[in-house]
Amino acid sequence: MTDEELIGLIEEHVTDSLGFGDEISRQRELAMDYYLTQPFGNEVEGRSKFTDSTVQDTVEWIMPSLMRVFCGGDEVCTFNPVGPEPMDADLADQATMYVNHVIMKMNPGYVVLHDAMKDAILQKMGWIKCWFDESEKIDREEYSNLTDVELDALIAEDTVEVVEHTEIEEEVNGQTVLLHDVVVNRDNSEGQVRIEAVPPDEVLVARMTKDIQSSHFICHRVRKTITELREMGYDIDVDEIRAGSTDMNDFSGERESRYRFDESDHFRFFGNDQGIGNDESMRSYWVYESYIRTDYRGTGIAEIRRVVTVGKTLLENEPVDVIPFVSITPIRIPHKFYGLSVADTVMDLQLMRSSLMRTLMDNAYSQNFGRWQVVEGQVALDDLLSQIPGGVVRTKSPNAITPLPTPPLQPYSFQMLEYLDGIRESRAGVSKISQGLNEGALKSHQTATAVSQVMTAAQSRLELIARNFAHTGIRDLCRAVYGLLVRHQDRETMVKLQGHWVPVNPSMWRDKSDCTVSTGIGFGSKDQQMAYLTQMISFAGQAMSGGLRIVSEQNMYEMSKELLKSMGFNNYQDFITDPSQIPPSGPKPDEQLKQAEMQVKNEELKIKAGELQLKQQKLQQDAAEAQVDAQLKAAELQLESEQRRAVAIGPT
Repeated sequence: MTDEELIGLIEEHVTDSLGFGDEISRQRELAMDYYLTQPFGNEVEGRSKFTDSTVQDTVEWIMPSLMRVFCGGDEVCTFNPVGPEPMDADLADQATMYVNHVIMKMNPGYVVLHDAMKDAILQKMGWIKCWFDESEKIDREEYSNLTDVELDALIAEDTVEVVEHTEIEEEVNGQTVLLHDVVVNRDNSEGQVRIEAVPPDEVLVARMTKDIQSSHFICHRVRKTITELREMGYDIDVDEIRAGSTDMNDFSGERESRYRFDESDHFRFFGNDQGIGNDESMRSYWVYESYIRTDYRGTGIAEIRRVVTVGKTLLENEPVDVIPFVSITPIRIPHKFYGLSVADTVMDLQLMRSSLMRTLMDNAYSQNFGRWQVVEGQVALDDLLSQIPGGVVRTKSPNAITPLPTPPLQPYSFQMLEYLDGIRESRAGVSKISQGLNEGALKSHQTATAVSQVMTAAQSRLELIARNFAHTGIRDLCRAVYGLLVRHQDRETMVKLQGHWVPVNPSMWRDKSDCTVSTGIGFGSKDQQMAYLTQMISFAGQAMSGGLRIVSEQNMYEMSKELLKSMGFNNYQDFITDPSQIPPSGPKPDEQLKQAEMQVKNEELKIKAGELQLKQQKLQQDAAEAQVDAQLKAAELQLESEQRRAVAIGPT
């Protein structure tokens, strides 16, 4: 396939795609006009032009709840290990911390999620683009009065390029010193994962698309200046681009609907987006970044190619693995890419409420400033038309002026407004109770349980929207960031995560990992969560004190951490410490072994001392027995001696 054939194929896809001046574009333009309370176009001169704000009110009441669900904590998503190995669990924890750090700290994650979700609620689909930015970043730096040593140290860096150099001779302490003034360009280029919320009118999708990765055409069209294109590394021929470009997209009603409210669009005053003056470097053109499935190389199998064009000029053409977009839609339609927005469900209510309110206001005007029946020539019309309090109307006859009666409003007119409010609550899930308890709600539902049940029922539609966001675009975004880090960041980086400096090396992560979006859906309000956690901690404490081995110190730590997070303390590590990070309070293993050996030796010595004592006691006993025997023998010998002496003397 030649480049001309490829550009022609892309142009065919563009004109046939969803979002290119079709019914979806008109519906999104109308939704934006309704959100900004623009006139409907059926206003009558001299009558009320009131425009209701049902769409705006509904969108703005939904957004705080969604932002609290997805951005209320310190984690957007959680990665789970895919294997039983302990290293997998450690790497999954590291991936969880670092991916959340990339989304919320290294990128404006809050703004991106806010804009994408608001686009989805208002204009059917929210888009997020996720890519790895490897563009150059050159910073200009100026230095004055550098010595030779300082200059050599500066230019020794590989990232520094000298642009200007001036030598200056100065007298210092009677000696001539050579100093340097230099201007350098420092290359601070470093690849980084980028995420961006893309306006829905800038994305074109092939018809019959079911999901992004299987689509055979998705295009991101955006205006960029010549300077921006050159900074992206493209070699631009201005004459060629100008000859092949068209500015018809400048006249898109969907694009202009965002600026029509306050007339902030550039097109209104200059007719295009080319800027002010004749600075060619700041002229902007429509850049088409297309992801198309086509058999470009003639192999018989279509592949995904990233093709960047400006008009008829081809800037880039390369094969890619994935399409760097994720999308969210609030109300899904099965087997269909584009669903419904919340605005689609309440726009007709805004029109009806506006019509009713205009009727009510016209009737009030008529009651205060009614019409009059006058006899021609008998009344000074200038006096009658001058509505001055206490004014005089000159007449020629007493009955020359007669008021025309204005029919009063019927009570069902106000009941109709309440009925339309009820329809909005059932369609969008935004009710008076979910917006904040009022006096009527407390009277109609006396118990806390009843109030909780009513609020849960009113928020079920909103909960479904949040689940749709969590299990589609938000999870896909986290997986996309994970994949970009694994493929592109191949060196270890020190990052401060949760108050600690941690070495992170995404190249060590697995190619695939299970991802779960962290939301508060299904766990009640923050107050309910705190109440449940408090009960669990109390039960766990009783179980541990009673010797029931079903709760560990780690379990207590996790419950305490969740309780602090529910209270709003994301810096929970300042209050509690992970038991696994606490060193053992007793002696070290080597010391324990030595103590055990010493204890054994002491026991052996005690045994030997006991044996020696027994021997001593036996010796003493033997000695005592020997002494007794000796005394007995001595007594026997003495007795025998006395008997012999008696025999020798004879009887007296």
